[in-house]
Amino acid sequence: MFAVIRTGGKQYRVMPNAVLKVEKLPGDAGETITFSDVLAVGSDAGTTIGAPLVPGATVTATVIAQDRLDKIVIFKKRRRQNSRRKNGHRQHVTVLRVAGINADGHAMPEAAPTSAEAPAPAAEPSIEPAAERSIEADAPAADIIADTNADLGAAVDPV
Repeated sequence: MFAVIRTGGKQYRVMPNAVLKVEKLPGDAGETITFSDVLAVGSDAGTTIGAPLVPGATVTATVIAQDRLDKIVIFKKRRRQNSRRKNGHRQHVTVLRVAGINADGHAMPEAAPTSAEAPAPAAEPSIEPAAERSIEADAPAADIIADTNADLGAAVDPV
């Protein structure tokens, strides 16, 4: 199941337990935020697209941290005028973990994990002895090296 929410002038496709970084929202770590601007809700049963919002749909998320993104360097130069300006900016973001998606006031059921999402634990791999390496396999390389050394030796006389 998924939902498309709108916050901070952007749209995000979210799923339960997904971690995402959005524009800074008020709240401390551990608080719960509810998004009511849900543009679409989808599951195995089908997709509901709002016009513009899905009525009664909400997405709840828990604030993990208030963070800042990597620095963006702004460099301005006017050629032939010895004019340069270097500035930097770090955008403030809120890190969220999506707790649940509610459509029409009731929680949407979680889809059962498919075999592609949750593979079965693999059996212990069997260890087989490595095959003996044959000298014949390296023979062409040895011939090339011997020919190259002979060619170099003929071209360069020792002093």
